Amino acid sequence: MDSGNTAWLIVATALVMVMLPGLALFYGGLVRRKNVLSTIMHSFFGLALVSVVWVIVGFSLAFGKDVNLFGIPGLVGGFDYIGFIGVGLEPSTVYATTTPFVLFASFQLMFAAITPALITGAFAERKRFGAFVLFTILWSVLVYSPIAHWVWATDGWLYKLGALDFAGGTVVHASSGVSALIVALLIGRRVANGEGLEPHDIPMTVLGAGLLWFGWFGFNAGSELAADGIAANALLVTNTAAAAATITWVLASYIHHRKVSVVGAACGAVAGLVAITPASGFVTAGGALVIGLVVGGLCYSATLLRSYLKIDDALDVFAVHGVGGMFGAVATGVFATTAINFGQGLIDGNPSQVVIQLAAVGATIAYAVIATFLIVKLVDFILGIRVPSQAEELGLDIAVHGEVAYQS
Repeated sequence: MDSGNTAWLIVATALVMVMLPGLALFYGGLVRRKNVLSTIMHSFFGLALVSVVWVIVGFSLAFGKDVNLFGIPGLVGGFDYIGFIGVGLEPSTVYATTTPFVLFASFQLMFAAITPALITGAFAERKRFGAFVLFTILWSVLVYSPIAHWVWATDGWLYKLGALDFAGGTVVHASSGVSALIVALLIGRRVANGEGLEPHDIPMTVLGAGLLWFGWFGFNAGSELAADGIAANALLVTNTAAAAATITWVLASYIHHRKVSVVGAACGAVAGLVAITPASGFVTAGGALVIGLVVGGLCYSATLLRSYLKIDDALDVFAVHGVGGMFGAVATGVFATTAINFGQGLIDGNPSQVVIQLAAVGATIAYAVIATFLIVKLVDFILGIRVPSQAEELGLDIAVHGEVAYQS
């Protein structure tokens, strides 16, 4: 047991938790004022839902001993830790070996909680609350936990393959981004009836982005699970990539519209944070700078596709988290260097790492797309996924929650 590592991981866990209210504000400001409470509730209540699911079964499926599902090793964990049985105060011999095992499980809980919350931006302003609850539970158990097992469990198949994902480029962002696209396709476009769909509170969105940026230091630097040089470097490269992507997104927006977009700055920062997530424990500041500069323009370009493809991914979850997460995962295979950690990428003379990263991204996309499609169809069959048109026109704050965010 190391008291310094334990103290840092406690702080990092709290920082990641702050990202949930940060996401609530970020998304809440981007929707119409009649749906702000509904949107905030998705992140806030999602934290409560997944916290319970993770203790009951999610952690066990992700980090329990592999069960060789259908005779295939590396797919999902077993029931070793159901109800946190065996998740004790002493360190694990496998994960975070210098901190209490229960703390490692709590840190991983926050990752599990924010991932389905990211998807909610795709169906904002039109999904039944009951459908959201059931979808979140099923997606957390059937999609997030298995992919986490693949990548982060020592007996996961992508872990054994050598895939590098320091803090969740595939597990968190690629999985949620492509899932959001599937949900948006299946649920259909929002009813506008002549209303604009512009953000109702940009300061709220910028505040949310700031909290996400702040919490992301725990997300990435905390993933080292120790207070050491790799954690310090992860903090630096996280900030570097976020800053670089902010600049390129704003620049791209200015070239396109001849205006300096404040919303663009907030979205650019998040895109940079997403892209550096898988690479943060493996790259130098120079690598992070390149990743951030590229992803800002890349994700901005991806947002432009929404209007052409007529897909109402309401808050551009796929463009930011899907595209950013996939790019970051592949870029990890390019810029990972043994000067920072054990990962050896293309710049260190190991082009095969790029192939492994592409395999990890491809597998994540394929599984998340198929599983999310089936989950949405099941939820729609059981509860109906979309609110009635009258409720959508009235606004979900009043129709679903019986409350309003603003009195005037």
